[in-house]
Amino acid sequence: MRAMAFPDFGAELAPADLPVPEPGPGEVLVRVLASSVNGFDLGVLGGYLKGAYEYEFPVVLGKDFAGTVAAVGPDVTGLTPGEDVFGVVMRPTLGQGGFAEYVVVSETYGVARIPDGLGHTRAGVLGLAGTAALNAVDALAPAPGETVLISGATGGVGAFAVQLAAARGARVIATARPGAEAAFVTGLGATWAVDHTDLPARVRAIAPGGVDAALHLVGDGAAVAALLADGGRFASTIHYRPEESGRDIKATAVMADPTPDTLSRLAADAVEGRLRVPVARSYPLAEAPRALADFTGGTVGKFAVTI
Repeated sequence: MRAMAFPDFGAELAPADLPVPEPGPGEVLVRVLASSVNGFDLGVLGGYLKGAYEYEFPVVLGKDFAGTVAAVGPDVTGLTPGEDVFGVVMRPTLGQGGFAEYVVVSETYGVARIPDGLGHTRAGVLGLAGTAALNAVDALAPAPGETVLISGATGGVGAFAVQLAAARGARVIATARPGAEAAFVTGLGATWAVDHTDLPARVRAIAPGGVDAALHLVGDGAAVAALLADGGRFASTIHYRPEESGRDIKATAVMADPTPDTLSRLAADAVEGRLRVPVARSYPLAEAPRALADFTGGTVGKFAVTI
């Protein structure tokens, strides 16, 4: 099968011809048609997850996948060949990924059926970012009328989080540069767009006493936490925890948990128009290295990879 993989630490991502993996008990083989670029992929390629995960070289990148069930292993009862599915590659080791024609995944975790009206490309960018955003907004639990700051609002997780928080009635302050980025986040439901280069002054002008909740996706975690009101809620997908005594801040480190129910909920919201899936650009599999390079320059929405 065609894949984009790297053979060792420090090596570059390059085309590879690899054997088609075989599904074991409780696993399904998916013919992948779409994936996407996530920050996790940069961490894998850069070797930053060494020690946290075992690398089984050659390592294929791509946490997201969308495609069709090609075959099932023993004891699989919930999925059958020919069904369209999507999700997040949640294998215990780093090796298989969505930047390939085939991937093997568990039938019970990290996968759900693609409903009519979603399509493979949109499904292929939804899994990891959508799950992380939903888990983060659930952790913040914004109430109607509360003010929520989202730092990193223009990326994939941020774009979903803006919509999910706004749908709960929160007033969202989203970081975005003036112009197209600001128009993007306000179009998703943010009440205000603020430039991250002058974050404290701009947020304090809106919420002098501090925001009720803050989602930290990028940037200086301490600076974001400092903008919380006493007793506020803080969630971070990059594991920053505020070290501020006496303010009673509730902090949560968010790890995406792509259960089938979560994935199905996100897919239903997308199909029914409650959640916009912002595909900014799409790259063929052979151009995955360029997609990664473009991703490091900043994104407004999600970068899809089609196989």
